[in-house]
Amino acid sequence: MSFEAYFCTASTRENTESMAIKITDECINCGACEPECPNTAIYEGGREWNWAGGTKLTEVKLEDGSVQDAKVLQKPVSDEFYYIVSGKCTECTGFHEEPQCAAVCPVDCCVPDPDHVESKEVLAARKVYLHQE
Repeated sequence: MSFEAYFCTASTRENTESMAIKITDECINCGACEPECPNTAIYEGGREWNWAGGTKLTEVKLEDGSVQDAKVLQKPVSDEFYYIVSGKCTECTGFHEEPQCAAVCPVDCCVPDPDHVESKEVLAARKVYLHQE
């Protein structure tokens, strides 16, 4: 199954064993997590993001089937705290043994996101998709 198919169905898959990571409102905005992300999925609060940053994507197929230039800026997920774009988070699968944001966070606010439960298979497919491997 292609990543595009995973992308559209990841939240409904059964037998999941992992999740994307989120940053809670306990974040102290230290920024330690941002440079650790191999997918550039972490952004400072209030900062716009795009799919191309840190990836090899030139365009993205969205859930509704439309295609968008990967360089198009997206609205910030949070205006106050650092945030993680769940669609770019792979929990460092294929790069490291554990999510590096959580490993360096001094206040333990990088935690599994129960709203984005995904299997290791989905996370690995996302890595391949994001980096066009």
